[in-house]
Amino acid sequence: MDSALSPSPFDPTKTPNAEPKKSFMSSLITLRSNHFKEDTYFVSELKPAEQKALQDLKEKLSSSSFGASSMWGVPLLGGDDRADVILLKFLRARDFKVGDSLRMLEKCLEWREEFKAEKLTEEDLGFKDLEGKVAYMRGYDKEGHPVCYNAYGVFKEREMYERVFGDDEKLKSFLRWRVQVLERGVKMLHFKPGGVNSMIQVTDLKDMPKRELRVASNQILSLFQDNYPEMVATKIFINVPWYFSVIYSMFSPFLTHRTKSKFVMSKEGNAAETLYK
Repeated sequence: MDSALSPSPFDPTKTPNAEPKKSFMSSLITLRSNHFKEDTYFVSELKPAEQKALQDLKEKLSSSSFGASSMWGVPLLGGDDRADVILLKFLRARDFKVGDSLRMLEKCLEWREEFKAEKLTEEDLGFKDLEGKVAYMRGYDKEGHPVCYNAYGVFKEREMYERVFGDDEKLKSFLRWRVQVLERGVKMLHFKPGGVNSMIQVTDLKDMPKRELRVASNQILSLFQDNYPEMVATKIFINVPWYFSVIYSMFSPFLTHRTKSKFVMSKEGNAAETLYK
């Protein structure tokens, strides 16, 4: 969708060139989020200890085998302000503990190399029929955060479920496609101090199969947390069924407190109230 690639907020009066399939989720383009305040990425506004941690991370990175690495097209060393934004995301994810942040960053770089994440957005993964229905970028909130929608109710149909999640290889393909959607969202971020450096995620749990929740959601959350730190401002779950608390308790121990603090839950029937407040 060409209009979604614009750095300016989405204008609902304009018709995008490639309109996704209409649904309740795709109509929520004026989503508001009051749950998250963007962290500062101006180095001058950091606490002295945070400034030191950033400098220490750069020094340790420069002496490692990953010193010449880039991420999302940004060289991690060399004085680029965009690199500071990326490095600060890893530091915040590990409470500014330099050693932990470096290990997380190195593991992420290894994963991106193995996953071939840098070129992922151009791949045709064979999920055209899921685009605009299951996971897609659509519009912005009032502060300019791009919004990623997820709705897995289509998998309540057994045939569709088996086609996508029928075995380990199919699940891997789906996860790769889901990462592709996220990578497209990341490309919409500014990566600059004072800019929009995170997105909103909305997940509709209506009619989502329990099994799919346990298998795919667990892996997606873990993968995103490990490799996309601080990329999500708020993660909103709508139409949350009564049994979700049981499933959430299963993967909750694997999530950091900072990640869980960004979750907003809305029970079935309260979706609009949650999204527009």
